[in-house]
Amino acid sequence: MKSTMPKSVVIRGTGSYLPEKVVSNDDIAKFLDTSDEWIYARTGIKRRHIAAEGEAASDMALKASLRAIESAGLTPADMDLVIVTTVTPDMLFPSTACILQAKLGIRNNIPCFDLEAACSGFVYGVEVAARMMQSGLYRNALVVSSEKISAMVDWNDRSTCVLFGDGAGAVVLSASDEPNIGILGSVLGADGSDNAMLRLPAGGSLMPPTRQTVEKGLHFLQMDGKEVFKHAVQIMKDKALEVLDLCEVSASEVSLMIPHQANVRIVESVAKRLHIPMEKVFLNMEDCANTSSASIPIALDSAIRSNRISKGSYVLFVAFGAGLTWGATLVKM
Repeated sequence: MKSTMPKSVVIRGTGSYLPEKVVSNDDIAKFLDTSDEWIYARTGIKRRHIAAEGEAASDMALKASLRAIESAGLTPADMDLVIVTTVTPDMLFPSTACILQAKLGIRNNIPCFDLEAACSGFVYGVEVAARMMQSGLYRNALVVSSEKISAMVDWNDRSTCVLFGDGAGAVVLSASDEPNIGILGSVLGADGSDNAMLRLPAGGSLMPPTRQTVEKGLHFLQMDGKEVFKHAVQIMKDKALEVLDLCEVSASEVSLMIPHQANVRIVESVAKRLHIPMEKVFLNMEDCANTSSASIPIALDSAIRSNRISKGSYVLFVAFGAGLTWGATLVKM
């Protein structure tokens, strides 16, 4: 196959999808000992979208993908590569990416695979897709993050259930002959020694599902909130500075930072340490909560559609998640 290496990889289109059902903090307070004031003061979250019964990650991914493909001015048949990032796949196999490929009606011979890096998944997915595209073999890639976190939280545990929501976000990446635009650089990393800080213990090969694992609640997300907070602030700050240094761009030149939408206090702490004013930080967690890997692409789509991003501006993505994993990407739009 003849290939032409592109000079850049650009974000050509974005799309997102949020389920119709909305659960407010007041709704949760009806069955848990909590309140809207308590949740909002600690998290910045007011409400979250919850997928319908039977609505799978691939269903949400399909709606976000079609919107991204349409905004790019392309068709599903133009996609050369499909990457889905998720911790809540439709099933262990086949991959949600292959299921999505079928739902999109793409019949051509293209690679489709899932990538699991928890809340850092979108940043990982964009970097992987961009590097594959730089080979010249792929002109258009669909990177979609879709999460049904409501399926893995214990709704009797107020320390976790108030934090999360469902949704999907997607981008179409395209090869470009224009230099010095699009994905300028990324830094990724992980530290598996802290894997117990945020995890879902059962359901894999280490602890296959049994009646006992279900009864003990081991199929629900577990998190050490204080430790996650501490690590997230330091690592997100460090990685943001690292990618800016890599790309030789100063924090003052960043037009908009789109962080993983985990907790407003984490984001405020990171922004303060980077000397980026909150007016340059895009937040939507009040209405969407934490949608894991889908949070950045959902926010990106909202920022673009609300005219918060202009051509030529620098946009910074930064994320942190279970693994522990982290990543930061700088984009020139």
